[in-house]
Amino acid sequence: MSSSAVLPKDNIVRRISRRINVSIERYLPDAFIFALVLTFVVFLMGLFIAKETPFKMITHWADGFWGFLAFSMQMVLILVTGQCIAQASLVSGWIKKLAQLPKTPAAPYVITVLVSAVAGWINWGMGLVFGALIAKQMAAQNKDTDFPLLIAAAYSGAYAGIFGLSITAPLLVNTPGHFLEEKIGLIPVSQTILHPATLITVIVIAVLTALAFKLMRPTKEEEIHSLSKLGLEVETEVASSSVTVTQEKTLASYLENSWVITLIVVIGGLLYIINHFINKGFDLNLNILNFTFLIVGLALHKSPINYVNAVIDSVKSVYGIILQFPFYAGIMGMMSGSGLISIIALWFVSFSTTFTFPFFSFLSCTVVNMFVPSAGGQWMIQGPILVEAGQALGVADNLIVNAYTYGDLCTNLIQPFWALPVLGIAGLKMKDIWGYTSIACIIYFVVSTVSLFLQAM
Repeated sequence: MSSSAVLPKDNIVRRISRRINVSIERYLPDAFIFALVLTFVVFLMGLFIAKETPFKMITHWADGFWGFLAFSMQMVLILVTGQCIAQASLVSGWIKKLAQLPKTPAAPYVITVLVSAVAGWINWGMGLVFGALIAKQMAAQNKDTDFPLLIAAAYSGAYAGIFGLSITAPLLVNTPGHFLEEKIGLIPVSQTILHPATLITVIVIAVLTALAFKLMRPTKEEEIHSLSKLGLEVETEVASSSVTVTQEKTLASYLENSWVITLIVVIGGLLYIINHFINKGFDLNLNILNFTFLIVGLALHKSPINYVNAVIDSVKSVYGIILQFPFYAGIMGMMSGSGLISIIALWFVSFSTTFTFPFFSFLSCTVVNMFVPSAGGQWMIQGPILVEAGQALGVADNLIVNAYTYGDLCTNLIQPFWALPVLGIAGLKMKDIWGYTSIACIIYFVVSTVSLFLQAM
């Protein structure tokens, strides 16, 4: 597409998103400052709502501070290994071809949303990483596209489809021995992830999100923030891949560039991956996903040293996760240790009826998720409260799980925590995309609300 592409007429969706973005650019600080402000807010909530002492709140904060260490490393690896795959010449060529598909000015945004949604439905980590990588290539191949809007489209698209095969709570309640099994038994995914109402909801959210991003395209040429305007570049291939040409032929250089070593490791890894899926079915958890990404990336880069260089190039994008995840773990420590999660959940369900309970459960989860953006950790605390209250009102167990999941996902679109991987890949800040993702959040909220009320009838 040329830079002379016809710009769309102004519309209400564009005006709203633009107004939000202008305000956010002025008032929303860096994501790390946001985490610090949230820490202080939760501390005060613990004092005045949970009636805890200052030292107890500090203790809850410190006790929880390192609670995300394993998860942080998983997220670092999914980012780094995903980017390493995208840097390989074979995959970067595929992504380039996909980015060349758009024939109209709106197509890059629509394709980015829908591809990210499909990837997110298969696995949430895959949706975040590949959505961002595709958005970067879309911006590189289509010079008149707005890069922040494309990244917002990738993130929003991933969340449009993320109620899929890797989502935490529905998979947990289908796992023998889960902590609520005595109360609700096992709930098959046919009643949660693969329930017709859930599938229709996901499709409607994805389609409306794609339409919204089509409407949010800049209406003036000066409003287009292209890669070149932002001073950003897209590197699709490792620059050091030809290192073997200039290196002296020594044992060290031979081992570094040996495809034989790579082949042995890759064969061993593939045997394990095949065995995993044969014995465990489609169990695409973070560990097996990271392992698969690592083995595939190593195979694509052929030599060990090429893969090392790809990793070195990719780790630049993970500083936000390393710095901020401990603070969110501390926030979760304060929320759970002080009982704030229970207080918020109980307040919402206290005035619910059988018909309104799914909605108010959903609403309580959207609020709690702003402070505790961890699906598994949030379900461990909030799940028992919702199940007990829901069963007392006669609400179906699968609807309780679905309401929780919708709420847990909805406000992730305006919470910087889960955007950090995408922003790390893009080299942007949350304030660059927040106005656009807030529109996606409104769509998610409205469609989820309608869906829950229809299911409760």
